[in-house]
Amino acid sequence: MGAGRYTVYILRCADGSLYTGITVDLERRLAAHAAGTASRYTRSRRPLALAWSRGRQRPTDARKLEYALKQLARADKLALVAGDDRVWRRLRRRVLGR
Repeated sequence: MGAGRYTVYILRCADGSLYTGITVDLERRLAAHAAGTASRYTRSRRPLALAWSRGRQRPTDARKLEYALKQLARADKLALVAGDDRVWRRLRRRVLGR
């Protein structure tokens, strides 16, 4: 992964599960997910829909945030997807100290 700015994202899978990832090119990554070539997890859970994303993350920050998002309770992920920015602010503060 390069030195560019990353996007942290959450996909809603056809089975209702949520997949979290990071990328430097969200459109390309979404196309790869749709084609079944981006991840083993999403390959069998298509169709997929982008549920949430936040761009302009530093590479190291994006990796930390991705991990922290994956650790969140499903209820918190659903709140985030529903637009509750308090979840995002708490997560960033806890993970990055800002």
